[in-house]
Amino acid sequence: MFAYTIRRLSMLIPVLLGMALIVFSLIHAIPGNPAQILLGQQASPEAVAALTKEMGLDQPLYIQFVEYLKSLVTGDLGDSLRTRSPITEEVWPYLAATIELALFAMVIAVFIGVNAGILSAWFQNSWFDYLLMVAALIGVSMPIFWLGLMEQYIFSIKLDLLPTTGRDNIRDPVTAITHLYLLDTLMQGRFDQFIEVIRHLILPGVALATIPMAIIARITRSSMLEVMRSDYIRTARAKGMGMLKVVYKHSLRNAFIPILTIIGLQMGLLLGGAILTETIFGWPGIGNYIYGAIQFRDYPVIQSGILIVAAIFVCINLIVDLLYAAIDPRIKYR
Repeated sequence: MFAYTIRRLSMLIPVLLGMALIVFSLIHAIPGNPAQILLGQQASPEAVAALTKEMGLDQPLYIQFVEYLKSLVTGDLGDSLRTRSPITEEVWPYLAATIELALFAMVIAVFIGVNAGILSAWFQNSWFDYLLMVAALIGVSMPIFWLGLMEQYIFSIKLDLLPTTGRDNIRDPVTAITHLYLLDTLMQGRFDQFIEVIRHLILPGVALATIPMAIIARITRSSMLEVMRSDYIRTARAKGMGMLKVVYKHSLRNAFIPILTIIGLQMGLLLGGAILTETIFGWPGIGNYIYGAIQFRDYPVIQSGILIVAAIFVCINLIVDLLYAAIDPRIKYR
């Protein structure tokens, strides 16, 4: 297991190197000069040229790429061209916001999706099964931007139940320690703020959870149907064993490998694809951070943000692979 883990971690290097090269090439193909954007359209050519040289953007692209790789090796992500602050210092609050939102959304997606898939498989070919699968199909097909706007209209504007934007109450802001607000409020014993953070998470969390919830439900149904056709499950049901015991003690664990795979993939996609949800709900996450950097042609921020998300995605896949062995003892890694 240890050798396999080291081998998989070593694969992270060429993946991130290739990602860095692709992102670097695509970003520098975008028209526009960051120096011109920072100084404004009225800036003189001399001022633009001076700032371009100061930021090192006058160097050939291969030299800029080599310098960027040198910084990455030392753990230095560089400085933001817009704020002139080290990216390693300013990126964590944004990343923490996205991680908190993605985890909240995934908890909703797994809890509802897995149980919906189980019920659908147990009552196969019933009206309940058809209803759940139609709901799952609608969930996969529903655009997040439309769902987010409808949530805001119904639950915020019409019913005035939940806030539309932000992470906390601006009149009583959370004192950030880890920048994971749910954890920070519990560490400080501020349960009133904890509830307020939950209220801010509900609408974007549900919007973000809809697609993975539907996918997990369909995969769970398919896996459970296959397992429930096994002889030992038919025997357990013939002995009069209750549904909960048959499903959660015998069936689910054997059906969980493909479910775990899709959960890992969807978690990585949530971290990388939350930008639309973050924009609609004004969520200060990594997606908004990268989007703002794209507008200002802030090359170091864009490259670093995408690399961080890519590294997290690879690490999630590794964790999922290691969990396979914990769930199914027949799986061995060497």
